[in-house]
Amino acid sequence: MSAPPNYLTGALAIRVFVCFAAGYLLSYAFRSINAVIAPALLADLNLSNSDLGLLSAAYFITFAALQLPMGIWLDKYGSRRTEAALLVFAAAGAAVFAASTSLAGLWVGRALIGVGVSACLMAALTAFRQWYALERQAQLASWMLFAGTAGALSATVPVTLMIPHIGWRGIFGLMAGLILLVAAAVFFLLKPAERQIPRPQRATQPGAPPQGYREIFGNAYFQRMVVLGSVCMGIFVALQTLWVGPWLTTVQGLDPTRASEVLFGFNLALMAGYLALAWWAPRLIAQGGRGRWPATTVLTVGTSGTLLTQALIVMVNGEYAWLLWMVLAIFAPILSLVHTQVSISFPQHLVGRANSAYNMTVFLFAFIAQWGIGIVIDGFRLMGLSHIDAMRATLAICVVLQLAALIAFAMHRSRAPGAAVSS
Repeated sequence: MSAPPNYLTGALAIRVFVCFAAGYLLSYAFRSINAVIAPALLADLNLSNSDLGLLSAAYFITFAALQLPMGIWLDKYGSRRTEAALLVFAAAGAAVFAASTSLAGLWVGRALIGVGVSACLMAALTAFRQWYALERQAQLASWMLFAGTAGALSATVPVTLMIPHIGWRGIFGLMAGLILLVAAAVFFLLKPAERQIPRPQRATQPGAPPQGYREIFGNAYFQRMVVLGSVCMGIFVALQTLWVGPWLTTVQGLDPTRASEVLFGFNLALMAGYLALAWWAPRLIAQGGRGRWPATTVLTVGTSGTLLTQALIVMVNGEYAWLLWMVLAIFAPILSLVHTQVSISFPQHLVGRANSAYNMTVFLFAFIAQWGIGIVIDGFRLMGLSHIDAMRATLAICVVLQLAALIAFAMHRSRAPGAAVSS
């Protein structure tokens, strides 16, 4: 069946996706790279675990801080202008990071990167909601997350191989140039899509109250999704982008080269999971129709799988225990359905705000988790636990927090407000 005339088709639809995917790929590479260069940073600057967590978390705190204003910008100025402008800050941050010789300088660079890439996924999802058919939203989101995982994959073995030749500073200089190229592509190549389908405007009645973040945060279904998504996705992001690497080298006893190979496999498994979800979502997950699995049921089952796997990671020892991280990577893509449900549950003129409001909660929790994990590990070590036992105890606490979020999600019976089919 051909798409309705108010949706993008053909080469233009592909161009839009590729531009957004390129930006998200680089943003995820920025997000994940500290897990690989952590040994070099520790050696160069003599950092503690909490210092490393704080440095990596700088990305998340500035990323989260930009979400609410960025949602307004997306609804007011559109995805093309908003993302292109912010990516310039990411390039500047990468350049500052590459040139810095102190922890403070690195923190500022990392913080600017967080500002610059804060719109990479939200701009895409907002544009997809406007320019592509409703039944394709979960599929497009999965493809975007596949692209993001490809960025995380590029920050494993390829970065490890490049470090001896150009160093981590050279890598960040190269990424600064690449992100500027993507900014130019987004700004210039997406103009035809904006001309073909202008941004939707809210039809207001005289005297009607303004709609915005109050309506979104006050929505019961949004609250239900935030409970699950912020805690479970936030912890997963913190693990994927930093703490899996130290876990492999400390708990599993792998050398840095072998750990980067396992991280490569972890992200490869994550990519496979997103590809499977991209195929599966439009066929089997309900978007208001009958005869399909409700998204809330899929989320409950999938999240249960992630929690069981993390519990096994805590408890299982042995030479091949690292394989459990691959299992976690296969289950984790299910959590992306939370974002899709938020996106399709509000009218189009509020999609930018809704997406950004949810994303802010995820990255605030990712900031807390990424820094907090380092603090708790150091705290357990001060109490006399070995480094290995401290890391196991900390991950066990993460599992308990996620279990509490899943129980709250299951007990919260609110349903989507039904705005997905109207704008």
